[in-house]
Amino acid sequence: MTQIALFHSALGVRPGVLDAADRLRAAGHDVHVVDQYDGRTFDDYETAGAHVESVGFPALMQRAVEGTAHLADGFAVVGFSNGAGMAELVALQRRVSAAVLLSGALPLGMLGAEAWPEHVPAQIHYGADDPFRSQEWLDDVVGSIRAAGVRLEVHDDYPTSGHLFTDASLPAEHDPASAELLWTRVLAFLEDTPAAGHR
Repeated sequence: MTQIALFHSALGVRPGVLDAADRLRAAGHDVHVVDQYDGRTFDDYETAGAHVESVGFPALMQRAVEGTAHLADGFAVVGFSNGAGMAELVALQRRVSAAVLLSGALPLGMLGAEAWPEHVPAQIHYGADDPFRSQEWLDDVVGSIRAAGVRLEVHDDYPTSGHLFTDASLPAEHDPASAELLWTRVLAFLEDTPAAGHR
């Protein structure tokens, strides 16, 4: 069993995030959903993006860190899209056991860091034709994690153009087959990752 901090995308804690939490709990994990929007959700990226800009990334980053303050060292971080960047941020500031980045990755320099922690294995997932995918950013993060000499899995070839393709409440993006494969990989990765305090 792993304690997990789960971060939502720019759309907020939509049903897909709650479904992800339920799936992780069904596998025996203790999941804490970090809600940086205080319950607000969005149906489209344009409106969500405007909200993100109005709140500001510094404030959202602070909420991400504060949202995990009560968790003991050794928890894992999992994040969707913008939430993947928040998961990275927490992994850079706390002693976490693992990081799972779903459809998102930010260069460490954007988070004020120069190196990936040597104790944090990571797993990254992207749809092959994700319209929000930045190959430059992905390559930067992959290079940083590999430079740390830590375990890394990159699964960036799901045959889908959906950004949040695990979210069944977004039918234009949802890809059931890819979603099932992703969760099989995520659960296996978490199962094979010891808590930070037991390395």
